[in-house]
Amino acid sequence: MSKLKIKTGDTVRIMAGDHKGTEGKVMKVFVDKNKAIIEGANMVSKHEKPSAKNPQGGIVQKEAPIHISNLALIDAKSGDVTRVGFDIRDGKKVRFSKKSNEVI
Repeated sequence: MSKLKIKTGDTVRIMAGDHKGTEGKVMKVFVDKNKAIIEGANMVSKHEKPSAKNPQGGIVQKEAPIHISNLALIDAKSGDVTRVGFDIRDGKKVRFSKKSNEVI
């Protein structure tokens, strides 16, 4: 199992695929599948059966997972995409932006 460079709550830009250029917040990360769900991106139509929560049922729009390789983290300082590095600073392992060298 590899270490992912994107975590829940990060702001990312989609770099490839139908939704290229879209930016959004990471809602959930599936570490075992190397995929993430981005808020408001990669929307799909899902058919739902009637249930207690949704008595009408019908077609619902929801986000589908996107592979991590198609995402790039957005640097909070510059607002541009950056690569992520790991470093030990003050005795703790931290993620840092390779562009601005700031701790994420």
